Amino acid sequence: MLEEKIIEFCSPTLAGIKTGNLFSVKTEGKFIKEEIKKLNKILIKRGLRLIPLREKDGLTLIYLYRPRRLKCDFVRTENKKILEEKGYPCGNPDKCVVELIRRLVADEKFPHEIGVFLGYPPSDVRGFMKSPCDGVKCVGCWKVYDNQQEAEKTFAKYEICSSIYKREIAKGKTLESMIVDEQRFISLQVING
Repeated sequence: MLEEKIIEFCSPTLAGIKTGNLFSVKTEGKFIKEEIKKLNKILIKRGLRLIPLREKDGLTLIYLYRPRRLKCDFVRTENKKILEEKGYPCGNPDKCVVELIRRLVADEKFPHEIGVFLGYPPSDVRGFMKSPCDGVKCVGCWKVYDNQQEAEKTFAKYEICSSIYKREIAKGKTLESMIVDEQRFISLQVING
């Protein structure tokens, strides 16, 4: 069950072109946690991590991400400022994820800074934090407040990626075979700047 959701909602992260994705699944007791544990045996070896962020109203919010990419994102000046202003322990991405989980569990409001954890542009994260409705230029995977043209290119790239992954899974490929591994991902980052 989780494998299908990962393909549906997280293909850009599997492909190494996005830091992370969120999705929700119906909570089925320990079954979800056991399935996450089983999948992490595959994912962690390939530079990914799957974690439940919170359970609420019969749903479990799940985060699939690339810890190395998250660490790189957190070093970016504007992302670091956003997290520092919100009181996150910026020197340690793992502690930031733990703090995000704490906030999701403890507070009814969804923390808008979560966009930093998903690899969204910091200017758009700030725009959403300032006013979710004012100044929106377009909406795709996130609300865009700054560089609409670049965001639309990114949305198209994510959509193409998701279509390819869905098609390949339908042909019989396995989730594991569809993961761009960490070493190849790092090489692509160096090439793409």
